[in-house]
Amino acid sequence: MQIENSDLKKMATMEPAELKKFVEKLYNDERKPTVFGYARVSTHGQAAYGSSLAEQREALTRAGCETIYEDEYTGRTVKRPHFDELMGALRSGDTLVVTKLDRFARNASDGSRLIQSLIDKGVKVHVLNMGLIDDSPIGKVITNVLLAFAQFERDLIVERTQAGKAIAKTREGYREGRPPIPEARKAAACRMVIDDHMTYREAAEAVGIGISTLTRAIRKEKARREV
Repeated sequence: MQIENSDLKKMATMEPAELKKFVEKLYNDERKPTVFGYARVSTHGQAAYGSSLAEQREALTRAGCETIYEDEYTGRTVKRPHFDELMGALRSGDTLVVTKLDRFARNASDGSRLIQSLIDKGVKVHVLNMGLIDDSPIGKVITNVLLAFAQFERDLIVERTQAGKAIAKTREGYREGRPPIPEARKAAACRMVIDDHMTYREAAEAVGIGISTLTRAIRKEKARREV
């Protein structure tokens, strides 16, 4: 990377943080388009059967990836720190390669949103089992298919939710929303607070109700006692 004299003069007057951002911008403006790969395993089953990081890495390398980011299921977290790092590294002209759509998207809706945002940014997305997705006519067709699946997914969720409610309504004692909190539990918490045995928070935690629920119950109880 060659730095012009005018840029050197600017750099001489910059604070460290500002200088770091300026150098990163120069680097990103100068660097050639890069092919990035992303590999992820989210369950132990995926790691054991057919979608291990090693297998994904091999496929991504064959596809020409120069830099590969990886996230691995640990059993404690579902965060994807390296994916977030990759999103920050992608620039216009770059290509992101994954073996399957579900390696970086949780569902079709998530995938369509992510792919569209990358295309808007000037990044091509290559899903190895689907094809190259960019701003070309073919890329737009693939994106539209993804959007159609995303809508289908949403419609299925709504349909299943409505069907579940319809079945539940036929059962005796059905009540939509959260189940009611037993009055005995609220009454016990009220006594603890009114008799100065516990604080609001302590009483609510003791009987397993929310503080707002307890506050309303105490207000109602005090009004009843004043009558």
